[in-house]
Amino acid sequence: MSTLAHTMMTAARSSDSGLAGPGDLDRYPYAEAPSAERVGPAAWEAAEPELGRVGRRASGSRGRGLHGQLVQQLGQMIVSGDLGADRPLVPEEIGQRFEVSRTVVRESLRVLEAKGLVSARPNVGTRVRPVSDWNLLDPDIIEWRAYGPQRDDQRRELSELRWTIEPLAARLAAGHGRDDIQQRLGDMVEIMGHAMGQGDALTYARADAEFHTLLIQIAGNRMLEHLHGIVSAALQVSGGPVTGCDRPTEASLTHHLRIVDSLAAGDGAGAETAMRQLLTVHPEVERVVPAPREH
Repeated sequence: MSTLAHTMMTAARSSDSGLAGPGDLDRYPYAEAPSAERVGPAAWEAAEPELGRVGRRASGSRGRGLHGQLVQQLGQMIVSGDLGADRPLVPEEIGQRFEVSRTVVRESLRVLEAKGLVSARPNVGTRVRPVSDWNLLDPDIIEWRAYGPQRDDQRRELSELRWTIEPLAARLAAGHGRDDIQQRLGDMVEIMGHAMGQGDALTYARADAEFHTLLIQIAGNRMLEHLHGIVSAALQVSGGPVTGCDRPTEASLTHHLRIVDSLAAGDGAGAETAMRQLLTVHPEVERVVPAPREH
């Protein structure tokens, strides 16, 4: 095993995935405020039965202190529909409900506003915005949708989007490859192979995510590169056998290796074809993404 493979697998075993696991969010001090301290307005009471369910989903905010936790909690509540469109969000009520300062609430709402989830206007206050205004390409929103009521639609849409983005990126990358990146892609495939042999799904997933991110970054198209976060989010939240990347298999490894070999040979068409085959649906989820077209 290469030094890189050993290092990556060791690191993966000694840390978590970066996402909150089941129940992890329940440890946050504001996630379970005593009922006597809860604010009475309907905005929170209507959502109350859902707070535990929402809190247990994977974290899109990666746990950056109280500010990140509050963004996580409110974002999930909005995306899940617990706080519906045009619902007013009163900072004082939020602060009391989640036991955080006005500064934390203010900064959290600014983050949510940047994502298109809320709007703040003079004499109107802060309100939840309709889905049509959300930045649906934001990795946090992708993740929140994938663990909410729209999970099936989100995963299907991500698969369709990947099927559009990544074959093109693979074709373009064949003309922009660098030796160091080529080596790195090969290393990722090696790591995936070792991880699959040891049943190490976490290391496999991390190497897979880096493989696809690198591929998009070397395509030589800055607009495509800007979308690499979508692919990373898709790999993290797929949650089922939608594409060949969703579970470790020999076929998946073979397609990854074919992509690497095609890039090394400068074969853009071969790289594109291998990527399309990698992203083709499994039989049990037929029609999730379109079948590859004959060229």
